[in-house]
Amino acid sequence: MHHGLPSFPADSWVQQEYFESSEETFAEEPVDFNFFDLPHVPTTLSCEAVINVDDCDRYLLNHFIDEVLRLIFPILEVNQHGAVRSDVIVPALESNKCYLHCCLSISALHLKTTEGITGDKIDNDIVRHRYATISELCEALGRDTDHMQILEATLGMIFFQCSVGRPDDALPDIAWHQHFEAATNLVNRLELPRRLLEPNDTNTVQPSFNMTLTSWIDILGATMLGRTPAFADTYREKHLAGSVVGLAGLMGCEDRVMFLISEIACLEALKLDGMDEVRLCSHISLLGEQISLTESGPDDIATAYPTTGAIRPKQLGKNMTNIFRLAARVYLCSLVPDFDRHQSSIIQLVASLTHAMGYIPAGTEGFDRSLAWPLLVAGSVSTKGSSFRTMFAERSTLLGTAAEFGSFGRVREVLKDVWHANDDTFLRGERQSVHWRDAMRQKGWDFLLI
Repeated sequence: MHHGLPSFPADSWVQQEYFESSEETFAEEPVDFNFFDLPHVPTTLSCEAVINVDDCDRYLLNHFIDEVLRLIFPILEVNQHGAVRSDVIVPALESNKCYLHCCLSISALHLKTTEGITGDKIDNDIVRHRYATISELCEALGRDTDHMQILEATLGMIFFQCSVGRPDDALPDIAWHQHFEAATNLVNRLELPRRLLEPNDTNTVQPSFNMTLTSWIDILGATMLGRTPAFADTYREKHLAGSVVGLAGLMGCEDRVMFLISEIACLEALKLDGMDEVRLCSHISLLGEQISLTESGPDDIATAYPTTGAIRPKQLGKNMTNIFRLAARVYLCSLVPDFDRHQSSIIQLVASLTHAMGYIPAGTEGFDRSLAWPLLVAGSVSTKGSSFRTMFAERSTLLGTAAEFGSFGRVREVLKDVWHANDDTFLRGERQSVHWRDAMRQKGWDFLLI
């Protein structure tokens, strides 16, 4: 038997202090959500959400709406209060069966992680909905229809996993990059990269929401694998044109900084393929100059909370972009031949990022979990006794049990291994460091840490 799900108050799960006054919160002019080309017609608060779900799965759907949904796009929610629920998630749950199964699987995994639930039932729920998602996707692909819905569900299977689960999850699953290969094929079939580059009738480019999410996964995912991003050429064209794909509004980091991270990933791939050192160093120097061009004045970094206590979305975006920019510079410097994390310039970069984290709201209602990638990159080159390690430990404590799951929890475990290995080698008088990617490989971990 199936049931419709009654509508949920849009702000029932939102921390009230974030949105005490819409006028105060959005004094900086929030992101215009019409900026994105959405795959669904948004729901309205007066409409009842009709999500068909079996009785045995109702608890999973309720848990997803109540507890998981708020974890998925926290930056977008700050920029446009209520948009995540009404414009993105609920319309997809209503109309996309693959997406629904994906979310129910994620909900079961979150329940297992946070509530300490054990036993065959919860494991069977996780695996059953994973299998149902894959089965539905395969059927849809066989019909060669509904490509946008398939892409939406595939991206959900990749990205939602970053908000839940522990590093030691052992249930069978498909690697994120295998899902992303399918997503890449769908993006090309839908011609989304071309649409990003071609203006519409109003001479503006309205990026597909799913293409924006794809870009975020593509750029940072490429750094996980040491590969060139699948759509690197598109990002390069957008960067040269001074155009955007919506990454700042969706995830918090300015597009131009993300485009440069894409270029650094391309350079690393060339290095791994044997690029000669002279050319490599030349490219590193040029990219360093490009990063400098994105820097703003020292007065641009400030608290995201004014005296009213209502968060300032644009200021938060500037502060988060600063974190990503510093991590991008660390990433770029790590490509230098004979890179040494004990060099004063690297120590200073890590210290700067540590200081910049002071402008990011901490704790369970903060945004540390949106900074998994920069924390990984900078943390992996931090030295013993570094202020970074103290900061990371303190902010992990403020997160409580939330520091143990999702990408943040996985970064925490990777950094433990990297620090242990590198501190030991340094004590033996060796300067060579273990790369975080090698530490993951030794454990058989295949994480997307974003």
